[in-house]
Amino acid sequence: MQKHRVLIVEDEQDIAGLIKHTLERSGGAEAEVVGSGDAALKAVTARPPDLIILDLNLPVLSGLEVCRLLRQRSDARHLPIIMLTAKSSETDRVTGLEMGADDYVTKPFSLRELTARVKAVLRRAAAPDERQVSVYQGRHLMADFDAVSIAVDGDPVRLTRREFELLRYLVQNKNRVVSRDKLLERVWGYDRLVETRSVDVHVGRLRQKLGSAGPQIETAVGLGYRFVE
Repeated sequence: MQKHRVLIVEDEQDIAGLIKHTLERSGGAEAEVVGSGDAALKAVTARPPDLIILDLNLPVLSGLEVCRLLRQRSDARHLPIIMLTAKSSETDRVTGLEMGADDYVTKPFSLRELTARVKAVLRRAAAPDERQVSVYQGRHLMADFDAVSIAVDGDPVRLTRREFELLRYLVQNKNRVVSRDKLLERVWGYDRLVETRSVDVHVGRLRQKLGSAGPQIETAVGLGYRFVE
């Protein structure tokens, strides 16, 4: 069975080695370690991984800057990124998620939980959706999910991988309320391992990027979200 490639970007070698050992021992993963932001960008170019575990406090380039630059590249726009950092305030988490991270783990962390998150993200990336919707055409929004092409009023819109998957799942379930827990399970690939606040942050960011089509994502107070025609 082919192993998933995980790039660990961490300048503390003890922590990086422990993560690498844990992921490889759990099976199904082949991990590479680099210790700086610029080395991370070079590693992604040389041999694109299936997932990145990215520390924020890095030499040369910060983890946030690395994430921002990767999200601007066509070959890494949808590459799963799990941020790993000692910063634990809500502002820091929201900043990381808005920058395009798929998940956010704070130090000190549980290796078991980190491994579970890695497996879940990889599983979600590989799993086909239950109900495929290839193209949606509305008054303002045009989404070709197979071509990964989103446009609003004829202008292209660039979404992060998580925002893209969130929009696709909401469109697949249009006119139906989808709970935050269901979005965590189906879009993030797991539940209870990430805060529902992450869903709210991504929905808010998605609405903003969709402009005139943003109001099609309605909030069902106390229940979740609904994409309406």
